[in-house]
Amino acid sequence: MAGRIPRSFIDDLLVRVDIVDLIDSYVPLKKSGSSYVARCPFHTEKTPSFAVTRNKQLYHCFGCGAGGNAISFLMDYSHLGFVEAVEDLADFAGVQVPRESGIVPAKKNNLTEIFQVLEQVAGFYVQQLRENDAAKVAVDYLKSRGLTGEVAKEFQLGYAPDSWDAVSKRYKTQHLIDAGLVIAKEGGSVYDRFRGRVVFPIRDRRGRVLGFGGRVLDDSLPKYLNSPETAAFHKGREVYGLYELLSKNAKPDRIVVVEGYMDVIALAQFGLGYSVATLGTATSKEHLELLFRFTTELVLCFDGDKAGKEASWRAVEAALPCLRDGRQVKIMQLANGVDPDSLVREVGLEDFELRVRSAQTLSNYFFERLSLGLNLGDMEGRASLVNKAKAYLQKLPNGIFQDLMQDKLKALTKIEKLDFFQKPTTIKSLSHKQKQADKKLSPVRIAISLLLQNPDFIEVIEQKEIDWQKTNLAGANLLQQVVEIVTQNPNINQSQLIEYFRGQESENYINIMMNHDFLILGEGLKDEFSGAIDRLIQQGKDNRFDELHAKQKMTGLSEQEQLEMLALANSK
Repeated sequence: MAGRIPRSFIDDLLVRVDIVDLIDSYVPLKKSGSSYVARCPFHTEKTPSFAVTRNKQLYHCFGCGAGGNAISFLMDYSHLGFVEAVEDLADFAGVQVPRESGIVPAKKNNLTEIFQVLEQVAGFYVQQLRENDAAKVAVDYLKSRGLTGEVAKEFQLGYAPDSWDAVSKRYKTQHLIDAGLVIAKEGGSVYDRFRGRVVFPIRDRRGRVLGFGGRVLDDSLPKYLNSPETAAFHKGREVYGLYELLSKNAKPDRIVVVEGYMDVIALAQFGLGYSVATLGTATSKEHLELLFRFTTELVLCFDGDKAGKEASWRAVEAALPCLRDGRQVKIMQLANGVDPDSLVREVGLEDFELRVRSAQTLSNYFFERLSLGLNLGDMEGRASLVNKAKAYLQKLPNGIFQDLMQDKLKALTKIEKLDFFQKPTTIKSLSHKQKQADKKLSPVRIAISLLLQNPDFIEVIEQKEIDWQKTNLAGANLLQQVVEIVTQNPNINQSQLIEYFRGQESENYINIMMNHDFLILGEGLKDEFSGAIDRLIQQGKDNRFDELHAKQKMTGLSEQEQLEMLALANSK
């Protein structure tokens, strides 16, 4: 595992790269006043509402709300994780990404070398499929499954020779061990993990080979074999076919989730290029969150046998916490003995896609499954359904879908009051509305937004006396955090500043505040900021006075508290 990327390097990188040049290399920009504009790459629009500002080093879409710095753009546009985006940005700037050596284990895996050997071995397997006479059995198998040379090339299908050392004798042993390509025996010798198999390279969103899946060409077991977990490959976080899917359509209307490699490849050959498969593990929340980064609709299409039906239910359970408003999961149930590969060959692409679009909604599937064996015509059956549904529905995020699921449960059970579900929703909803009302005129909110947009306003803070411990207003802790970051980094710019909040609970709020428009020009902004700080200080004093006044009535005040209260009264 590599060490962390130093904060100082990230700050320097954001200064080194001009966000206008970066984004223009992906989305052609046009000059418009002090900004550069384009049609937003993150949603469909006819009129450009996507603006990139050079002096702020930020981008913002006034249509869909997307925004951030250069790292955020690469994460959203290229579907990368944070580290991958930093690496790509460093490549763009022509610099190497350093690592903090202090936290790197003494014996570490070098990811660069692992990726290199995986890419080389993938090329070797492809070459073997094409040139090795012994690979005829693999070619015959692929032809028997109806695959063409074009689709085999697209997915880089290969052949692992039926040899103990076809790979191990060609590359460095330690690199092969780190990449999971060989198995070590007692005494230090190794042998190839994949032997006599058709090989399916597993690639990440950037096209890098992470590992392999291999299928036997006889009756031996296991039928399918996957690479083990390595520093590069975490099968609980990756899906097969995502790179190929995104290379055709970065924002598909929907993604079909299937069980196996051959399902993905067969569907792609028939023209359905938006399917992926999990890698020998149950569909997890991590898999679904990954896929929801690229689409708003997932269709689960597992085999029609008993195992496939159970896999569908487990995937639905995993999906519940992911179902924020705007996301949808459907279930395409197949007949017993049918899988996506065989079905698309039987009915053709048009009929298969019609079945995908008309797949059962999660809500119908969910309640149909839980109602099996229950008689909803009697009280006991309805009560049993409520008890069975309770634990699942409480996993749903607050929102419209949660409310609709509650309404459906009420309709099925004829129970109007469901306290286990209604109270948390009502309380959180009211709390949210109250917080929104409070924020409208909050001096803290104004101060946070203006300081984020104008870090040089820190000089106003330095001229005032703020007792943060006694400024117990909502949001004051976040303002103090911004103040501390700016104070410790005097030359910080807006692009660097928002990076300090990546991954924190306040990240979305910070991004919103960074783009809030006060419609005030010139020195008026600094005056507004100064006034907000003054109101913040006064509100803190008023709250402290009320606190002491209440205590005086209840238990009395100490001599020091009496003096404090007098001073607060005189400051009003």
